[in-house]
Amino acid sequence: FYMDFKENLSKVFLKEEVNALLEELKKEDTHALLVNTNKVSKEEILKLFPLLTPHPYVDNAFIYDKNIYPLGKSVYHELGYFYLQDPSAMMVASLVDIKPNDRVLDMCAAPGGKTIGASLKLKETGSIISNDISFSRCKELIENIERLGLDNIVVINNDLEQIYHHYQNKFDVIFLDAPCSGSGMFRKDDKMMEDWSINKVYKFAELQKRLIDIAYFMLKPGGTLSYSTCSYSLEEDEEVIEHLLVHSDAQIVKLPEIKEAYINPNKPIGIRLTPLHFKGEGQYICQIRKPGNKTENQFLNENKYKKLLPDAVKNFDVIKVNETYYALRNKEEMKHINVLRYGKKVGYEQKGIFHFDLHFAKSLKVNEFPSVELNIGEIKKYFEGNPINKNNPYKGFVLLTHQNVGVDIAKTDGTVIKNNYPKGRRRKYQ
Repeated sequence: FYMDFKENLSKVFLKEEVNALLEELKKEDTHALLVNTNKVSKEEILKLFPLLTPHPYVDNAFIYDKNIYPLGKSVYHELGYFYLQDPSAMMVASLVDIKPNDRVLDMCAAPGGKTIGASLKLKETGSIISNDISFSRCKELIENIERLGLDNIVVINNDLEQIYHHYQNKFDVIFLDAPCSGSGMFRKDDKMMEDWSINKVYKFAELQKRLIDIAYFMLKPGGTLSYSTCSYSLEEDEEVIEHLLVHSDAQIVKLPEIKEAYINPNKPIGIRLTPLHFKGEGQYICQIRKPGNKTENQFLNENKYKKLLPDAVKNFDVIKVNETYYALRNKEEMKHINVLRYGKKVGYEQKGIFHFDLHFAKSLKVNEFPSVELNIGEIKKYFEGNPINKNNPYKGFVLLTHQNVGVDIAKTDGTVIKNNYPKGRRRKYQ
């Protein structure tokens, strides 16, 4: 069976819109940043980058021109001040009503946009189980969580189709940003356009239907399931929701009004954000509610390693795996799952000496550890792998900070700070 992309679009869009959208897909993609409000305010970000444009719907986000600000190469990116994300994709987490202490599952999480958005909403409460089936993508996810210093996230590497039956009615919020044919990514990656076929659409639609059934099984009564794709295809979007509605008691949640959103006139289920109507790439979003009332979450609470570790983790559950220690704000039962990162990695013990991890350093606040403030020139030099000559009142481990934001934990003799930055992350930053 053959159907070209234009014909497939015509199932969703009117003829004149199909032609206009195809022209729009030839243009440059758009870029945005989500401010890490655990570290800085949006006002501080605007002082650093005054030509940013506020995102029309996401409070702590800005759209930027990468030709003016190549933010991926910025020292402030490595400092964890922000996460770079498509303006449409960041709407997914922004639109979900996440309450303090919610238990969240991100089913297909890497590289981490929805997980990060949810974590910033939860602040220091609740927990997020962040899963990806790909081990290499999980490593990318961990690196992003680490750079931003987030500590209420457990990263797991599982095929949820194999283990979901252990987690019935478990989660208050579930994100299913489903694997898809990727037509909403055409402006970001030409190869996606070359690789598109209707058979690929059908293949992913079958997987998406299985995944949404699993997600609904794991969703608590009263909970919210956010389904999204970066596909324009009816088969991967509205028809997947219809599949769930036919054989469950699922209810569609009415989303806040977004005047630039496109709603399919033939099947008004969910919304589409397209570059034709919205400054961003292609995104389909629909929220589902499971009828009933949410039960209150009970988290485990134990910390038998308090004496060994710094005061900064005294209110955390501390988990020891081999010689490595992790600190999790709210501990979860971890049965049947392959955990790669339990909250934040504190460090490891070797020959009686404790070696602190970068993740721990980037999560710290200035009053939680003996600290030495570095200016931005010193930070850039440190990120390149150089020691820092700086008189300070300490001997031993210190938290290096910039404007009270944790950078790394390194050893000093009071005059020289040794470089402890991971070799794989050392480079020149703008």
